[in-house]
Amino acid sequence: MLKKPETLFVLGYMLLPLFALLSAIIGLTMILGGNKILGVIVLVLVTQVFAFGAFYALRARKAAILQEPDNFPK
Repeated sequence: MLKKPETLFVLGYMLLPLFALLSAIIGLTMILGGNKILGVIVLVLVTQVFAFGAFYALRARKAAILQEPDNFPK
């Protein structure tokens, strides 16, 4: 299921960037609210995991599209 280009499109362009944005907002809110250490951990680690996950999904989508034999016109 994770090899299909449609699934990787949704993950790479929609879900993982949205989760990265939300975790960045949560991390900044935690820092401004006084919980600095946990806020920095959320901001640095969790946000980067979602961001790099989106890049990985987009690269996997590109590889899956290039491997499909139906892409070439006859």
